Amino acid sequence: MNHTHEKYERLIEVCKALPPLVVAVAHPCDRTSLESAVKAHEMGLISPLLVGPRERIREVAEECGLNIAGLPIVDAPHSHASAEKAVELVREAKAEALMKGSLHTDEVMAAVVKREGGLRTQRRVSHCFIMDVPGHENVLIISDAAINIAPTLADKVDIVQNAIDLGHALRLEEVRVAILSAMETVNPKVPSTLEAAALCKMVDRHQITGALVDGPLALDNAIDLEAAKTKKIDSPVAGRANVLIVPDLEAGNMLAKSLSFLAGADAAGIVLGARVPIILTSRADSLQSRLASCAIASLVALKRREEAQMAG
Repeated sequence: MNHTHEKYERLIEVCKALPPLVVAVAHPCDRTSLESAVKAHEMGLISPLLVGPRERIREVAEECGLNIAGLPIVDAPHSHASAEKAVELVREAKAEALMKGSLHTDEVMAAVVKREGGLRTQRRVSHCFIMDVPGHENVLIISDAAINIAPTLADKVDIVQNAIDLGHALRLEEVRVAILSAMETVNPKVPSTLEAAALCKMVDRHQITGALVDGPLALDNAIDLEAAKTKKIDSPVAGRANVLIVPDLEAGNMLAKSLSFLAGADAAGIVLGARVPIILTSRADSLQSRLASCAIASLVALKRREEAQMAG
């Protein structure tokens, strides 16, 4: 499938003008993870700190023809220690973001959400896919399809706010959030429709801020104007959503993978709600989407710096 990455390329171009983001890369001990860090470094997107077994990282670099001369390696004996050490570098303000290498997502996240010595904030941690869908004008943010399995209404408040904040960091002119369900009417038998209605009321009461939010909406009338008109849905979001909030992890996972494998979309990924952005990539991701994930983390970190300066 011929797919240009113009949406990701725009993001990457914006970030090339910014100072490179210092990223602690946890356990980059296979081609995919080390290549992501090295290529993002060569493009000026990140300044990586490679955290893991020194000799193994050097071996992988040599086998794969990757130039890591001049890149600092912070020695750690195994993947678990690499995750802990990478988190520690963030806590010591030596890194502004975290990147998952060749270890399991739960290993990284266990180090992040630890009560003592982790990177927790008041917010619940959530994941966003930033999808580049062929034929769709802008990127689509989908949340949460990777961390929160069956989020409660309280969890969803943070999931929605994290996704809205990401939309602003990505410089979307207007963030339009659709709370997805299987239908667009509130039905007491379908809990996700009740939660969608509650979230919209929370927006009215400024418990969630910074976006136009509507729901429940079915996927068709969230992103297709004709579908929204046919259903006579009068809403500034219907047919024009750029953020899709899914009812649970299973729905989100199926939606994101359908777009990737049936519609040829690329999926960049980031975790929000911790002290710093966390770049979560999968071995199946294209290099372009892995680079886009680095660019997105850079924009999120920039937005945080600007907010900290305004607050300070």
